[in-house]
Amino acid sequence: MKKIILASSSPRRRELIQLLDYPFEIHTREVEELINPQLSPEENVKYLARLKAEAVAKEYSAEWIIGADTMVCLQSHILGKPKNEEEARKMLQLLSGQRHRVITGVALIKKNEVSTFCETTYVQMKILSKQEIDYYVATGEPLDKAGAYGIQGKGAIFIESIEGDYYNVVGLPIHQIYKRLLEN
Repeated sequence: MKKIILASSSPRRRELIQLLDYPFEIHTREVEELINPQLSPEENVKYLARLKAEAVAKEYSAEWIIGADTMVCLQSHILGKPKNEEEARKMLQLLSGQRHRVITGVALIKKNEVSTFCETTYVQMKILSKQEIDYYVATGEPLDKAGAYGIQGKGAIFIESIEGDYYNVVGLPIHQIYKRLLEN
């Protein structure tokens, strides 16, 4: 049976990796998550996922090490996790009524061989009133989520539709990971 190390402290990713029904452990290392403006969002998430996985691979061994990073993109704007409530409000105002992309990059390391991929899901958010934004920010939920919303939490009420993998928006394209694990 495959043993996995998930290089992420995200509770959402932890829940999703459990769906694979493989033994796993969580190990993380701090990495500097800087966005390179010369790279596309897709290349940025793959790069950051690889950084996270390689940082853990230096100290832990397992059959598989998985790193991931998720970004919300509106046209050319990359929206990471807001630093504070005001930034969360600004992000939600930008996303209000807009179709945007959620891109998750994944790095898989097996015996020092690294492969990366990314998954993109399109999300349509309803037009948000100032009161809805204030209410949602006051819940605290937006503060640790890329794009300042969680589709799996209270933010679900603001999502009109998605095109693509729901779990990708949550933070881990679990089907694509499963598919790649089966291939190896």
